[in-house]
Amino acid sequence: MYRAGAELKEAAGVVVVLHGRGGSAREILSLADALSDDRRLAWLAPQAEGSTWYPLSFLAPREENEPKLSLALATVQSVVEMAEAAGIGRERTVIGGFSQGACLSTEYVATHPARYAGLLAFTGGLIGPLGSKLGPLGSDLGKSGDLAGTPAFLGGGDPDPHVPWSRVQESADILTAMGARVTLRRYPGRPHTVSPDELVSARALLAEAFPV
Repeated sequence: MYRAGAELKEAAGVVVVLHGRGGSAREILSLADALSDDRRLAWLAPQAEGSTWYPLSFLAPREENEPKLSLALATVQSVVEMAEAAGIGRERTVIGGFSQGACLSTEYVATHPARYAGLLAFTGGLIGPLGSKLGPLGSDLGKSGDLAGTPAFLGGGDPDPHVPWSRVQESADILTAMGARVTLRRYPGRPHTVSPDELVSARALLAEAFPV
């Protein structure tokens, strides 16, 4: 676990950031300064074994990404529980990531519905094959829980070599059906990276979530 910012016991809120395939917790934490100047926030970044949260594409059948996918979701859960043990509930916790980390963030929030301080998905979406029902065992996520107004930002390039825009859109629709307040941004021709415009949107979400 890598950390930055305020100590948990003194923090106004927590931002959990998840790295992409082949990335690192230290690398994703470098986004902290670009996303917020708020020194009251604690930043937590778990590290995936082998720098990969699950072995195959997020569009592969879920069972082919097991048991790593379930272990990855359990890792996020353990970080959320760490914050809760320090007195910081989900309503003061933002979960986000890039690429594979964005997919894992979106999947976690949708399958563990609650009122979160926010979701930041930089090029990612819900996990499962195109054209399939999404969620564990093909559950209908749009009817499976209440995100109670959780603000969410989903951004992606179109086309993207790893994350089709159709899945980003589908994920935004499902999160909206679950009660999230979703901001969706499509970036034609943008490479597989986090754009300056996405950082601006993310900063706005964090500023709203943690007003001074």
